[in-house]
Amino acid sequence: MTNPLRLVALDEDDLAVVSANLQDALIAVVDMAYLPQAKRFAMVGRRFDWVKAGAGVIERCAMGLHFERVLSVARTGFSQDESERVLNLLAVHFQPGEAPAGTIRLTFSGGAAVRLEVECLEAQMRDLGDRFVCDKQPAHPIEESAQAI
Repeated sequence: MTNPLRLVALDEDDLAVVSANLQDALIAVVDMAYLPQAKRFAMVGRRFDWVKAGAGVIERCAMGLHFERVLSVARTGFSQDESERVLNLLAVHFQPGEAPAGTIRLTFSGGAAVRLEVECLEAQMRDLGDRFVCDKQPAHPIEESAQAI
């Protein structure tokens, strides 16, 4: 694999770059894990490569993302028991708390979300190598009932 994408997020601006590169990533519920003793939340999935799409190449790339110094994890809109379910990641946001702590929110389509309470913002994302050709580019039709997060 040439030039795999590797990103580190230590502040809100860094996380915005990670979020943009992960928009429309497909994440299987079984591929998310919280490791409380390590204070780590990790997941793997297939991100849509928006940069290559701009050049006419429609593909996904295997990727991994993990957050360090995670104190707790909560989810809504899905159950960890849904082993066959695949979620579409829309955005990753950081809400500051008492510095440097805060909350990271992973927002998925269909009302699903994961909330991480963290000591500080520390995340890493990297491509894992495998690429997959896609039939079409993701699209998000605007609905009248859509509300801002």
